[in-house]
Amino acid sequence: MALGSNSVRIAVMPGDGIGVEVTEATMAVMQKLVRRHGLGLATETLQAGAFTYQETGTAMSEETFRRAEAADAILLGAMGWPGIRYPDGTEIAPQLDLRFRLGLYAGMRPIRAIPGVPLALAHPRAKEIDLVVLRESTEGLFWARGRGEVIEDREARDTMVITRATTERLSRFAFRLAERRAQRLGRTQKVTLVDKANVFTSMAFMRKVFREVAAEFPEVPSGEHYIDAMALDLVRRPWDFDVLPMENMFGDIISDLGAGLIGGMGYAPSADIGDDHAVFQPSHGTGPDIAGKGIANPTAMILSAAMMLDWLGTRGAGQAWADAAGELEAAVDGAFAHGLRSAEFGGVGTREVAQAIMERIPG
Repeated sequence: MALGSNSVRIAVMPGDGIGVEVTEATMAVMQKLVRRHGLGLATETLQAGAFTYQETGTAMSEETFRRAEAADAILLGAMGWPGIRYPDGTEIAPQLDLRFRLGLYAGMRPIRAIPGVPLALAHPRAKEIDLVVLRESTEGLFWARGRGEVIEDREARDTMVITRATTERLSRFAFRLAERRAQRLGRTQKVTLVDKANVFTSMAFMRKVFREVAAEFPEVPSGEHYIDAMALDLVRRPWDFDVLPMENMFGDIISDLGAGLIGGMGYAPSADIGDDHAVFQPSHGTGPDIAGKGIANPTAMILSAAMMLDWLGTRGAGQAWADAAGELEAAVDGAFAHGLRSAEFGGVGTREVAQAIMERIPG
């Protein structure tokens, strides 16, 4: 990608339920940043998701996919709905289709304690939590999506696939991320592979490939941790971890556990990044229980937008984009540090949270 500061196009996919609500709130905040930093940003809203499937018979049309593929980045709200399913009973999830079709192997799930947000752990070091779950997002157990089989109504099988090529890409992404984080945070960052290599051949292979890549980065500390022990230690001592690459299903589960440590899914942003494309979305779902009530927390979506701005800056859009990303994250921290409370903690609704964050942005 060779971007100019006036040539960035974003595909906005609000999706379903609270995805629509948090997207609207985030775009309002983004507009202020765009004006303040003179960002040349064009947006196109694209429809996909469960309700699109219900209305049209297609969750994401090929035309919609091609328009999203042609964009410089994709900002996605949330997709899916409990009462709307494919004929086989599986969830409507175009976000998964985007990961597979665009090769978005690196699922970044930052888990960071935000000043002022109530934390699950009473330990005084809980405020130091700042790690990244790096979920491989194109294979692992999710490779079986659409490929599982039921044999004579007596057993069902899903297959987990780990490839050398994807594990190498994910591992190198993890080490380069650790290098960038070390520079930004001013402290060494360790890369810890999370696996079950003592049981599964595929994960012993993943560990072997990871160690080969680790040898290319001798200045970055590395190690491994079994998934069950990691689930325990993320509750006991999450502040001891930095960058955690892992298989797809493990990352799906552990990132939710991590979100629970920092206030809930409303504070957990994410990005699915490949070599040429990236999708940015909150880690939460469509919130059917709160959709339409105006109380969904937009913070995760706003922080996902900050991740998008930073990524675009690294891809050639210019320093102003990275500056805007840093300013947006600082505005989130400042708002909550000065007393903002979202609805999960008895506070204000979607628009009010976005407005409080917007007011922390100068100009």
